[in-house]
This record gives sequence, structure tokens and C-alpha cells, in this order.
Amino acid sequence: MVKIIQKDKEKLIFSAEMKESLANAIRRSALEVPTLAIDEVEIYKNDSALYDEIIAHRLGLVPLKLEKDMNLREDCSCDGKGCGKCTVELKMQTKGPGVVQSKELKGKAEVVYGAMPITLLREEQEIELVATAILGKGTEHAKFSPGLVYYRNLADIETKNCNACDECVKACPRGLLQLDGKKVVVKDVWKCDMCDACVEACKEKGDESMKVVPSGEIVYFIESFGQMDPKEIFIESVKALKSNLKIVDKA
Repeated sequence: MVKIIQKDKEKLIFSAEMKESLANAIRRSALEVPTLAIDEVEIYKNDSALYDEIIAHRLGLVPLKLEKDMNLREDCSCDGKGCGKCTVELKMQTKGPGVVQSKELKGKAEVVYGAMPITLLREEQEIELVATAILGKGTEHAKFSPGLVYYRNLADIETKNCNACDECVKACPRGLLQLDGKKVVVKDVWKCDMCDACVEACKEKGDESMKVVPSGEIVYFIESFGQMDPKEIFIESVKALKSNLKIVDKA
């Protein structure tokens, strides 16, 4: 059973009953989901204080979104030479003074975050370049990663026979415990990372009624970099895992 904890445009958090081995396999498979990123930059003019290599590096980290379908270069009919089916060209030409931002990249790909700073230009300084973006996978380079995917065990916090000394409430670094009369109440248990600070605080008082153990469920976190919806990242990660399993099955 899957329970949605938080869902918005850039983040998805849910709990589900699954083995850690499966959760980790899906997490790793997120690096095999293709996304668009700048791979090559040809700089014609750069009067800024930054080296060409630094400019190219910053441009490579700008998340890009493309509405139409594209091919991976290795799967394209052009045999990796680069064509309209597997390559997108973006241009930047601007003059100072001011901060050059990612929104000044113009082409058929959409810049997800337009206010990302690239460099600073002073009066009469210019920058002119042509960037080539391709589809790639996070297994090749981190710039192709669709987002952050991670998980942890959902905690089961037991407070039986608690003497309500309030020490465990004070010890919790995330503020997940509160005292309700003579009973310790847990709120937002999915935020618990099982640090055992509350358990140790109880033990110091000679009380061992507090226990924090894995519940058997997994809390999954998906944070998108903006190219894809977090739900889509999870679905595509599962598809990538299934595809790899089929290859292993045929071996």
C-alpha cells in the first residue's frame, strides 16, 4: 500500500511496503532516466573574469526541458554525428553591465530556472556562445541526473509505560515528540531518522520504555531538478529497472 505524504511540483514523498533491496534498485535506476543538458559549448567571445571552462561548466548544470521527443545519440539514425532528432542548439549573446543569467540562453529547449547566474559583465564587456544540448544519463555525468532520489525506513516509536518525564521530548532534534498529559505523542513520524536521541535520554533517567525500531515500511523521497515531474521520475526509474532485468533474464 502506498501512502502519499507530500506532493508538489518539485517534490514527492510517500511511504510504501517494500524491501530495501527494491527501494535501492529503484533509487539507482533514477540515474538511467535520460534528461537534457548542455554537453558542448563553443565560445566566440568572453570578456568576463571567468575562464571559458568555468562558463561551460556552469551552463552544463542549467536544467533544461524539452517538450518534443528526442533520441539518445547512440540510438539516433545519424549514428551519433548530431542532428535535429538528438541535438538542440542554444545561443547566448549579451553585453554588460550586469549579471548574465541562464534565461539569456535562447533556443528550442526551455530553461527551467531563468535566474541562475552564469557570470558578471562590466560596462562594454560581452559574451557570445553557442551551446549544444543532448540527452544523457546520470550514469554518464551528474548533469544528466533528473533529481535526488533517496529513502529511509519508516520508524515505529513505542512509548509504553512511559513515566512522562519529558526528557525524550526535549532530546528529539526534529521536535517530533510532544507531551499530552502523561502520554508522549508522536507527530510526523515519517520525519524520524531513528537517531535514538530520545531513547538515550530515557536511558539516562533509568527508563527504558522508549523504543525506536524500523516499521517494515519505506519512506521514499524524490526531489526533481525541474526537468521532470517527481512522479514521472519514479515511473521512469521503475521502467529502467524492468528493462535491465529483462536483459539479465535473456543472458
